[in-house]
Amino acid sequence: MISKEGLTHHISAQFNAELEEVRSHLLAMGGLVEKQVNDAVTALIEADSGLAQQVREIDDQINQMERNIDEECLRILARRQPAASDLRLIISISKSVIDLERIGDEATKIARRAIQLCEEGEAPRGYVEVRHIGDQVRNMVRDALDAFARFDAELALSVAQYDKIIDREYKTALRELATYMMEDPRSISRVLNIIWVLRSLERIGDHARNISELVIYLVRGTDVRHMGLKRMKAEVEGTADLIPNVPDESDDK
Repeated sequence: MISKEGLTHHISAQFNAELEEVRSHLLAMGGLVEKQVNDAVTALIEADSGLAQQVREIDDQINQMERNIDEECLRILARRQPAASDLRLIISISKSVIDLERIGDEATKIARRAIQLCEEGEAPRGYVEVRHIGDQVRNMVRDALDAFARFDAELALSVAQYDKIIDREYKTALRELATYMMEDPRSISRVLNIIWVLRSLERIGDHARNISELVIYLVRGTDVRHMGLKRMKAEVEGTADLIPNVPDESDDK
């Protein structure tokens, strides 16, 4: 196991500072990405093309933050040759920035759709679903980042578990919107934009889950990617040795 305190005891105070700095940069990038998702959904719901354009403009800043953090991680690996929990921290950060950048990309796509819908002028069916799933996905991103900040494997597990709910609600929304398009063919263009927005939100949930899995790896030292939720829960609780090592059929990740 690892805790926040476990990362702050090295002979080199400079090494401590470097680890804390790169971690803080990851969380700063996460905060900006979280705001980008929030603003993108708000722009669509409120038909605010100006806010949507701001979301699109932030994308370059997020891309630069990803590059900067990558360089920091490589510099630490080359100079410090970290081991054990320190190495897991650097690996988790370097992988998490990829998911954060992709969350930013999906937020930018939502903003682009928001601008298109503003230009069309008529609110289509599906805004209720966007608001509902958007709120849940934003909470997932926030909780994944909080889990990283606090080295909280239990909170990270809850994010991974919630992703399955998002997937189910996304599929339900798609069926409802497909039915609506068949009933009113004139709505097809507008509703397709909403379907693409929902797809972006579902992908954001997937990336939040990826980050939560990295938190569990960081804290517990076990790679839980591609595990079913039951076994992931057992790894977090320390009871994995008590269950058979077979696929968890209940998790259709």
